Amino acid sequence: MSLNMISCGTHTLTWSPGRPLVMGIVNVTPDSFSGDGLGLQVDAAFDQALAMMAAGADLVDVGAESTRPGADSVSAEEELNRLLPLLERLASADIPVSVDTYKATVMAQAIRLGAGLINDISALSDPAAATALAPHERVAVCLMHMQGTPQHMQQLPHYDNVCADVQAFLQQAVAKAEAAGICRSRLILDPGFGFGKTFAHNQQLFQALPQLVALGLPVLVGVSRKTMIGHITGQPVEQRIAGSVAAALWAAQYGAAIVRVHDVAQTVDALKVSWALGPQQ
Repeated sequence: MSLNMISCGTHTLTWSPGRPLVMGIVNVTPDSFSGDGLGLQVDAAFDQALAMMAAGADLVDVGAESTRPGADSVSAEEELNRLLPLLERLASADIPVSVDTYKATVMAQAIRLGAGLINDISALSDPAAATALAPHERVAVCLMHMQGTPQHMQQLPHYDNVCADVQAFLQQAVAKAEAAGICRSRLILDPGFGFGKTFAHNQQLFQALPQLVALGLPVLVGVSRKTMIGHITGQPVEQRIAGSVAAALWAAQYGAAIVRVHDVAQTVDALKVSWALGPQQ
């Protein structure tokens, strides 16, 4: 079995083809699309993170600004007010933490409090982001594709060829990050399912995941409870667990390094069964 490694602060995470890392989603927002936002309930968010780790998550991804379609942006000050109390608690627990932010000032404070991965939906669009990240050699950086902004991204998204366009964007983002001093070995790619894409775009991108994996960098897949799952199953957000788990299994088969999920226990169990019964054994 071929093992691959990703540095996440003081932690080193290992994954292999068919056995991706499971990233549990912890939202400290009042307006998460999935209805799981915990706002300023620090104790509840901390307990949720610990429960996810106990259920088999490899790391947790903390977000303090909703990026659902149509969501309003928040200031860096407000984002930090939501985020920092939880990060202080998580630092004491010594678990791998990713922070979902696109603001350089938030990145810097998150790293100071132990974040080992910065999950940037804007692929370092903040002019100060690369400078904030470059010196921290053990902090991984996830670069995501998004057409437009969360406020407007689902208003008639268009591509000449969604798979080629997304791949070209991510390759340019990698080159930009490397030129700014962020080592290639720190980078993770995310095609950005649901971020400025129709269902057809998402479907084509998902089926083309092997091509993105072939670029040689770890790929993160985040489709948990999203509209594309509801489009297929006809289920509302709170009833998309089974569909989300099925998508995570396909992501694993297509070579994803990380699956970002709300429902950790169910995803972990499904991945264990898939691995035990699959051809890689």
